Amino acid sequence: MDGPGWPPEDAVEALRGAFTQTPLHQVLGLRFVDLGEDAGVIIEMPVAAPAFNGSGNLHGGAIATLVDVAAGSCAARASGFDPLRQSLVTADLHVRYLGRPKGDPVRAEARLVRSGHMLIVVEVRVLDPFDNLVAVADFSAMVVARREPLAGATPTDPDAPDL
Repeated sequence: MDGPGWPPEDAVEALRGAFTQTPLHQVLGLRFVDLGEDAGVIIEMPVAAPAFNGSGNLHGGAIATLVDVAAGSCAARASGFDPLRQSLVTADLHVRYLGRPKGDPVRAEARLVRSGHMLIVVEVRVLDPFDNLVAVADFSAMVVARREPLAGATPTDPDAPDL
């Protein structure tokens, strides 16, 4: 479904709204840097205390979250996914940690590998400002019927897409 006019502008705005309203994204300081050609996505995360582990280093879970958000955004853009009718769920995520960043911020560069009807595969590279490779990842997601929020969850916007 990729092509001129896809995704529709209201879907793009729904994705942006969900991104900025997600509490975990706010805690980690995630921000879109580029929504470039070929469905690629670049997202940055500050190397800052909310993302540190007990030893004062960037937490692997924070890096994995950065990867998941960048890859999921890339998959959503590449798949023809309609966030008003569907949910995009992570099917598989493998992160290989290669080193610690030598500067701030780190960025995840997500690139589409393949987009099928149900399974979307994305590769991600996490780099520091000096282009040192911090991590690489393989990601796959599935497009499923829209899911309602979990019982007891209080979403910021009940109409926001599930990413």
